[in-house]
Amino acid sequence: MQLDGNLIKKEGHDYLMEALGLPDYYGKNLDALYDCLTEMDCEIDLINADEVDEEIIETFKDAANENESLKFNII
Repeated sequence: MQLDGNLIKKEGHDYLMEALGLPDYYGKNLDALYDCLTEMDCEIDLINADEVDEEIIETFKDAANENESLKFNII
């Protein structure tokens, strides 16, 4: 799946929730994002990464390091 950094910057957690298919109870913060990502089995490609806060990128990287079923690439 591909995520667009421009949309993350513009719509934030609402975009992530929809794009990643996160549950309704998603807390819309980095801790909740990490928790959801560590349970996912997919490959995520991030485009326009220069538009995204480094904290969000680190959350994806940390989750991918914790979850061998999650692949995260910056394109």
